[in-house]
Amino acid sequence: MRFATRPWPCGGIFDASTQKKKLAESAEQVAAPDFWNQPEKSQKVMQARKRLEEAIANDDRIRGLTEDLDTLFELAREGESVESDIERDLKPYAELLERLETAMLLSGENDERSAIITIHPGAGGTESQDWAEMLLRMYLRWAERQGFPTVMTDRLEGEGAGIKSATFEVNGENAYGLLQSEIGVHRLVRISPFDANARRHTSFASVFVFPQVDDEIKIDIQDKDLRIDTFRASGAGGQHVNLTDSAVRMTHFPSGIVVQCQNERSQHKNRATAMKQLRARLYEFELEKKRVETRETEDSKLGINFGSQIRNYVLAPYRMVKDLRSRLSIGDVDRVLEGDLDALIHAFLVWRRTGKIAGDDKDEMAE
Repeated sequence: MRFATRPWPCGGIFDASTQKKKLAESAEQVAAPDFWNQPEKSQKVMQARKRLEEAIANDDRIRGLTEDLDTLFELAREGESVESDIERDLKPYAELLERLETAMLLSGENDERSAIITIHPGAGGTESQDWAEMLLRMYLRWAERQGFPTVMTDRLEGEGAGIKSATFEVNGENAYGLLQSEIGVHRLVRISPFDANARRHTSFASVFVFPQVDDEIKIDIQDKDLRIDTFRASGAGGQHVNLTDSAVRMTHFPSGIVVQCQNERSQHKNRATAMKQLRARLYEFELEKKRVETRETEDSKLGINFGSQIRNYVLAPYRMVKDLRSRLSIGDVDRVLEGDLDALIHAFLVWRRTGKIAGDDKDEMAE
């Protein structure tokens, strides 16, 4: 193994001195007697303070890892056998840098927001419905890995297996920015567990992601433009849910957007959640009108069938997940389906920002 001296990326990543100065300024704001008199403003200051503390902590961690690696390289140049120690320390170092790079790639005006995800199966009945449920599980596991709380607001069970649709919230900083990589059609190839002849089937499901919006963003929804229907919730949920019209469906006539919520026993709570979804959908709807050049979401709303997918998940005759935008390929399909999407998300963000394809225009095998 050859070793060379290289400039390690320590404090310069976050400009730690500037971050510490901002942290001190925020401490003065928090100490002000009237700081807590304005809850919304104080909450934003505390959130910004938390981000500064995390940035400084990451800078310290990188600095420490860098110094450890520098020491190991120096020992190696002196003839010490430290190859295994270097390999051991390089892995967490590289993983930390990738996570930080991912965060730095999130620069969109809504990237920091929480997200609302909707999943719909394509044509194909039970096969596609089962695939949609697999995707739902994958995203719930990913959110769990990230420490993001989720709230299932609507789930319509399929006939026999899977789901006909699902909508849920992913609450956490940068959830929307990270999950934009999932917008589009996902294609699964596998030996069907529902085919008695064990033939290979192809299934499709679409994923839409919307940013959650708060009260600061004014969304004008006129009563005359809105129809609100109530109905009995379907599926499990207890006697009260099944015997009362607690579920709520909202139809916005000008945009044609329809949202619904049935996860709560209270019609009032379901109505509030449905309105939250509608505000998010309308906000994204208006943003799309202005995205003439990029049209990120509209480009993904193609037919849920061949030729329109963003990612392939192949379980037979070989096993591989391949993103068709970044061209990143991952051989461990089970790991991905268990919610390990970090490599795919990072590759997408790099591709979106720079147009660079993973592996310098070649498929990259990420094991």
